[in-house]
Amino acid sequence: MTYHNIISLSDAEASFLTTLAASGKQIFVTKDGYDVLGKGRSTRDTLARLVAKGWLDRIEKGKYLIVPLEAGPDRTWTEDAHVIAGHLVSPGMVSYWSALNYWNLTEQVPRVTYVQTTARKENRRPRVLGMQFRIVRVKRRKFFGSHGYRAGESRVEVTDREKTIVDCLDRPDLSGGLDQIVKALLSGDGDFDWDRTTMYLRRFGSGAVVKRFGFLVETLGLTHPPEPRVLDEWLGLRTAGISKLDPSMPREPHRIATRWRIEVNLPEKGLAGRV
Repeated sequence: MTYHNIISLSDAEASFLTTLAASGKQIFVTKDGYDVLGKGRSTRDTLARLVAKGWLDRIEKGKYLIVPLEAGPDRTWTEDAHVIAGHLVSPGMVSYWSALNYWNLTEQVPRVTYVQTTARKENRRPRVLGMQFRIVRVKRRKFFGSHGYRAGESRVEVTDREKTIVDCLDRPDLSGGLDQIVKALLSGDGDFDWDRTTMYLRRFGSGAVVKRFGFLVETLGLTHPPEPRVLDEWLGLRTAGISKLDPSMPREPHRIATRWRIEVNLPEKGLAGRV
């Protein structure tokens, strides 16, 4: 795209972008355009022209990002993935592996930004500005534990530290695998609120998650483990039957940790050495 194309804005187009930017709308929907220019095809045509000229980037149908001047002549710009995530689905929280990264519980930067929601979404793997997103729908009882922070003019919601670990133990496949979760527990040693964790485990309502959590915190030798009374509460939340420590691994003849009713179905190398 040439610099000539970038600056070739009509007065009406320039006024439109200025009005939206002045109102703090870095990301906006078609209705916002109607509020400024009036409802009709002419507004939709204006939006299409601004996309073609590189002044707007369409996040999804009916939703746009204003590409700032800092993008330069080639209109190369990458908005914060967490900000984009907050506009893809509502309600939504950055979660799983992405939340581990936010809380500095992993050194790995996931290539996908994970977003948890209770809403239905047709496109669950949208790609925006070259970034890949994964939208994960959960039951309402599992959607809680939000932490908010500001990113420029936007507010971002991400699962808090304790809820992040609970979610990850529910879906290790969305969290970099069990090895990443183990590293997260070790990295966050001393930062977890175990009473809050207990409250979350009760609310989450998954016996398998309770078993995995209890087995790992007892086995890893944390410097700041839960108090015995907390572990006793977790033991009371166990469900009947044996759960797999890693649900992605097949059931094979591995040892059973009877205290937590966990099948330690791990390979001989790698994580197995930790537990």
